[in-house]
Amino acid sequence: MSYGIRQFLSVMTLAISVGLSAGSAWAAPPAPVPWSDLEPAEQAVLAGLADRWDQLPAERQARLAAGARRWNTMTPGERAAAGDRFQRWQQLGPEQRAFVRDEFRRYQQMSPEEQERVRRNFQRFRDLTPEQREQLRNRWRELTPEQRQKLMERRRANRPPPGAGPPRGQRPPPRQPQGRR
Repeated sequence: MSYGIRQFLSVMTLAISVGLSAGSAWAAPPAPVPWSDLEPAEQAVLAGLADRWDQLPAERQARLAAGARRWNTMTPGERAAAGDRFQRWQQLGPEQRAFVRDEFRRYQQMSPEEQERVRRNFQRFRDLTPEQREQLRNRWRELTPEQRQKLMERRRANRPPPGAGPPRGQRPPPRQPQGRR
C-alpha cells in the first residue's frame, strides 16, 4: 500500500473510530485530575502510571482519564480494534506520526459538510473488496505526480459548494448525454 494512502487511512481510522474531539486552542487548560478521583476501573486501566500520575501535566491526565473511561465502555471487539490501532501508531516513525497529526488537524478544520464527504469516501473505500482496493491503489501509483495533481484539482472543481446538493436522501437528476438535446 502506498505511503499516502496508508497514512490517509490511518488518519481517518483515528479520526472516525476513536472519536477524537477537536479541542479549542482558546479553551481553559484542564484542572489536574487527582488519582483518587478516578473510578477503580479507570485506575486499573491506568495502573502503570499510578506512581507518576501526580507529575503528569493536567492536560495529559485529562486525556488519559477520558481514554480510560472510553476503554471501559468498549466491547471486547472494540478493545481489540483499538489495541490494533494503537500498535500501528506505535510502529509509525516520527515523520509518519507528524504527517498523521497534520492530516488530522486539517480534517478538524474542515467544514462539517467536508468532513462528512471525507467520511463517506472513506466508507466507500472500505466497502470495496480487497481486490478492488488494490486495483485502485495500483491505478493511483501508475499516475505521475502531475496527473495526480490534475485529478485532485479536477475533483475539487467538480465538487458542489456546501449545501448546494439535493436534500439528504435524494439523488440528483440524471445527467443528459452531451451533444444530444
